[in-house]
Amino acid sequence: MEIIPPEDLLYGYSHGFFPMADSRHGSGFAWYTAKMRGVIPLDEFHVSKNIHRLIRQNKYQVTIDAAFRDVILACAERESTWISDLIIDSYIYLHRLRFAHSVEVWENDELVGGLYGVSLGSAFFGESMFKRAKEADKVALYYCHQQLLRQKYTLWDTQFYTPHLAQFGCKEIPDEKYMTLLNKATSETRFFNPSGSDSNSELSQ
Repeated sequence: MEIIPPEDLLYGYSHGFFPMADSRHGSGFAWYTAKMRGVIPLDEFHVSKNIHRLIRQNKYQVTIDAAFRDVILACAERESTWISDLIIDSYIYLHRLRFAHSVEVWENDELVGGLYGVSLGSAFFGESMFKRAKEADKVALYYCHQQLLRQKYTLWDTQFYTPHLAQFGCKEIPDEKYMTLLNKATSETRFFNPSGSDSNSELSQ
C-alpha cells in the first residue's frame, strides 16, 4: 500500500501546506497553500435555527472516530474530487496514529453525513464533509465545533474561504496572520477524541 509518509503530512500541515490529488483515480498529488487562508474563529461559529431544531429533535445520532474509513470514502464519492486512493490510504493511516479524526452522523444505523480532518496541537484542519440526508453535513459541523470547544482548540482551518463556509462564520485571513496562529497552535497539546477509542464514541449536546 502506497501512502504519503505521516511525517511528511504532519510537517506539511505544521508549515501551512496540505496535499491534494489530481483526481479521484490519479496517482499524483501536490502540496498547496493559500495567501488568504480560510478559518472559522471558534467564538464566531454559527448554524441556522433549522440545524438547532434538528439537534433538539434528536433526528440524528452523532459519533466521533467510529467510522473514519467510511467517512473519507463517502467524501470521495463525487464527480470531481481531489481525494484519491493515495489520499484515502494516507489519511486512514494517519487516523490510526490519532492525528486524523472523523465525525459521523447516523440515521437508523445508516451513515448519512460526516466530516474528517487532521488534528495537530490545538489546530484542527478540516478536510472534507458529505451528506446523504437533509442537513446531515451541517449537523456534523456543529458537533465538530462542540468538540473543538470542549477540548479548547484555538485554530479551525478550512484551507480556503467559500460562500458555503461563510454561512458558518468562515473568514479569510492573510498568510502571515495565519502562520502566527498556526505556530502557536502547533506548540500546544490537545486531543480531539480524549477517549482514545476508534468506535462508539458518542457525542452529546
